[in-house]
Amino acid sequence: MTPDTAAVSVSLANDSEVMASVDDDGETERLVIADVSRDDAWICMRVSDTAALPNWR
Repeated sequence: MTPDTAAVSVSLANDSEVMASVDDDGETERLVIADVSRDDAWICMRVSDTAALPNWR
């Protein structure tokens, strides 16, 4: 599966910019969520361990 390079960006009141992307290294798909306005402010997990959006409702 090719990676989904479309990133979602949310502007917060404190001028943070948070983005999410799916990274596929060929073996494991990972969801990466990062605050690109700060150093080392990110989290990564296997896509298989995440909840599907309809399940969050």
